Formats: sequence, C-alpha cells, structure tokens
Amino acid sequence: MDIVEGGRPAAAAGHEAETGAGGEAGGEGVGLPQQGPAGEWEREPCPSDSLRTFGAFVQALREHAGLSRADLGARVHFSKHTVESVELGRRMPDPRFVERAEEALGNTGALLKAARHLTRGEPGLAAWFRRWARLEREAVSLCTYECRLVPGLLQSETYARAVIEGTIPLRTDEHMEAQLTARMERQATMRERPTVPFSFIVEEHVFRRQFGNAEAMCELLDHVLELSSPRNVTLQVVPLRAGLHSCLDGPVRLLETPAGQRLGYSEGQQNGRLISDRKEVSLLCQRYDTLRSQALSPTESRALLERLRGELQL
Repeated sequence: MDIVEGGRPAAAAGHEAETGAGGEAGGEGVGLPQQGPAGEWEREPCPSDSLRTFGAFVQALREHAGLSRADLGARVHFSKHTVESVELGRRMPDPRFVERAEEALGNTGALLKAARHLTRGEPGLAAWFRRWARLEREAVSLCTYECRLVPGLLQSETYARAVIEGTIPLRTDEHMEAQLTARMERQATMRERPTVPFSFIVEEHVFRRQFGNAEAMCELLDHVLELSSPRNVTLQVVPLRAGLHSCLDGPVRLLETPAGQRLGYSEGQQNGRLISDRKEVSLLCQRYDTLRSQALSPTESRALLERLRGELQL
C-alpha cells in the first residue's frame, strides 16, 4: 500500500484536523528563526522536507567520518545541540555552519550544493497537512466530507479564528495569525479556479453548533452561502433525520490530480494520512458517492442554511 505520512508512521494515522489541533486549525507555527546568543538561533517553526533531508545528509556524513555531534560542533564552532537540531531538520543551518561542515566532512562540495535547495516549511499549516495542501492547489476536482466542523475552504474569518484560538496547546498571537492567513489563502483557490468542481458534504449539526454571538453565526452562514453559490461548487447537507450512513468512519477528502490519479486524505489527533492505494481510494469514493445520494440536494441544502440564517433574526 502506497501511503505517505506527514512525519508520522502509517500505523499512527487517523483522520484532517480542522478541529483545532491539526492540519488546518493547529498548524505548526510561522516565522523565521530568531538569532540567539553566541551564534545560536531558534528552532525552525515549520520544518520542511528539504531541511529534514539535509539534516539526514549531515548526520550520515558525520557518522561516516567517525565524529560525534560534539566533535562536529567543535569543528564548526556551534554547539552539539545545534548540530543535533540541524540533523533533525529543526533548524535552518547558518551559512557558516554549512561552510565549516563542508570542510570538516570531506570537502566534496555536496553540502554546499544541497544547501542551495533548502526551503522553510509552509507557515500556518501542520507538517502532515502541507503535501495535501499543495495537491489541493493543482487538483482537477476536490471532494470533502466533514462531520466535525465547517471545512476550512468554507470557513469565515471569524469562525476560523475561533477554531484556531481553541487549539491546545495554546499558540502565540503570531502563530495564530499565520494559521488564519494560511486558512484564508487556501480559499483563494476556489475563486481563482472556476472550472474545477468542488464538492462538499457537511452534517447539519455542524452548522447548528454555536460559536460567538448571533452576528458571528450569521457571518459564517452568509460566507458559506456566498462561497457555495458558483456553478462549480456543490454543497450538500446531511440532515439530522438522515440517521446512520456510509461515512460514519469519519471525515474524508478526495481529489483527482491533473494526471488522473485519485487520492484520499484523512486526519486525526496530531497526524495525517495521504492515501494513494487504489483499492482504498476506490472504497472511499464509493462511500462518498453513496452519502451524496443520501444528503439533501444542493437546492434543499441552500434552503436549509438560509432557514438557519433566518432563525438568527439578524
């Protein structure tokens, strides 16, 4: 089975946590590393794949040379803790670190060349969600089923902020703003790609869950109605009376790539799973299609949201 995890082993994967602590809501921080005393610098808030790969390369060369982290630290004039952080992909290496490590580990030119391709992570997105977010931007179709909260692509700014503020552990104001910005920027893909089909199936209770005041609830419903109004966007609500159905295992996301490959994504507490196994993706598609037939029609769904909006009397 071809399954790629965002830094988590496959066995630990669950189902996208817009619930507060995961892919869209929690994120893993933002910003550039801050220079510290004696040439040290803070932990990289959004480790990227290139940082992890570079770090593994440094570690392999160090071990091949028979050096400990303390030994290499002494040669590059950085602490062993910095060496460890670079090897684990937690820090963007200082140019001086790269130059000195290159000299200390054989002068092959490999580290200098590899360092040119280093990039930082994507601010505001959890490490395990970043690959899906990139695929999302290129997808030729996207389907989302959500039973916990309003999908990130449909969230109003006030709703998204409330979700992010409820994340545990608590985030700094800078990190929360980065997560909010990333969430709102993801919505641009819906406005910028009017020929790409976007399908959403959301449980009715999600829209009935109270947050903030009546004004905030009205803003959310107005936002959802606006974003779901274009012809390429389909929103269906699973009514409370629908009872048990085919997607009770949890939220699911499906997309088709420009090459025609179908992929799935699920997420849970602090982990995410990108699914490419054909049989597993096919099963998820069957469940989604079945639920689509059980949910309210787009017209009925819109009428339900407008009715909920009217009940708020604003």
